[in-house]
Amino acid sequence: MFRDHARQASLKKVTTRHDEGPVALSGRTVRLREFTLADLDGVRRIVGDDRVTHFLSFTTRNDEQARELLHTIVERSRERPRSEYYLAITPREPADTADHDRAVGFTRLRRTNEHSGRLVYAVAYAHQGRGYAGDAVRTVLDFAFGTLGLHRVTAAVGPDNRAGLALVKRLGFTREGVLRDHVHTNGAWRDSVLFSMLAPEWSPTPEA
Repeated sequence: MFRDHARQASLKKVTTRHDEGPVALSGRTVRLREFTLADLDGVRRIVGDDRVTHFLSFTTRNDEQARELLHTIVERSRERPRSEYYLAITPREPADTADHDRAVGFTRLRRTNEHSGRLVYAVAYAHQGRGYAGDAVRTVLDFAFGTLGLHRVTAAVGPDNRAGLALVKRLGFTREGVLRDHVHTNGAWRDSVLFSMLAPEWSPTPEA
């Protein structure tokens, strides 16, 4: 999955000055945008569901904790320079009109240093199996390696998260090893499998 010259040109097309305003990204099936305080219901459906947080690095949040998390996300989105991009996943063409612009998941890209970032993502249980996660991750990687100019992005996936493991492998991430007792969530220590992607290995999404 190494880039050729044509693919490098495609990646350069998405390059913009990223610290001048809110981030809004478009994939094929999803849009990624900044969270707002109006997204509380969507956030609750993600971080308040054991079926989702089982595969994340934190314990299920109650309503008040979900509200606090959302406030933190919104506040951090205003920081300049930014150290992380916590974006809401919204369907481009939702099956239910009630889901128009509703946050059905999130991606979180945190810069660990000038050249590297760590990626986390999740989709609400009711919206899983529709390809939203894969499209969102592809879109964020375009942003990470293009707009932000990162060289390396990592993702830690639970060894029992079959869908997550399949996704990162399909996108071309390289398995680096196992992080033992990496996270403590919902009362148990859990291992994570560490994957990485380097900029020269990424094939940017062709323009529609």
